[in-house]
Amino acid sequence: MNTFGPRAFQLVLLRRMADHQPELVEDARRELGASVAEMREANRRWQAIVRSPRSRGALSRYRSVLGEPEATASRRIGDLDCDALRWRVPLWPDLRFEVLAGPGGAVWNEWLVRAPGAAGPELRTADDLRPWCCTVDEVATAFAPVRPMEGTAPTRWRLAFAVPDGRSCVAEFTWGLLQRVAYGS
Repeated sequence: MNTFGPRAFQLVLLRRMADHQPELVEDARRELGASVAEMREANRRWQAIVRSPRSRGALSRYRSVLGEPEATASRRIGDLDCDALRWRVPLWPDLRFEVLAGPGGAVWNEWLVRAPGAAGPELRTADDLRPWCCTVDEVATAFAPVRPMEGTAPTRWRLAFAVPDGRSCVAEFTWGLLQRVAYGS
């Protein structure tokens, strides 16, 4: 890999997801035509880019790796204004990689979201919560009210909520994409 671009970035997304869904990651890695060694190397290079003392900031990093965003929009979250930038990710044609950036380009959030106009899954029961089928926002909307919980790594989120049959559960997401659900009583 001479240049670090969208293909390598997708391998970085997959590397973190492999902790929860190794079979899905293996299939996606093959779809990209990448070896396990390539995935490891992409992750190593990404970490080096992120930790470089010459780093230009997260938003510049995403632009240099992914190119110009497919879409940019202003968004208000609570009392704060930010920019939402979205890029295509070929592995997930119905999703976009979204970066929320505040004033001065500070990145507040980075994750996968449903592409505008793409139909999301119908989430009504626990059986509908399958790995890689939905995003944080889709689960939060379908099973409101939810309680956000701290994730186990910077690219991970968790939501606690109840499904219609009364069971409590915690859904775990990596880069905004559902990985697994743990059910309580």
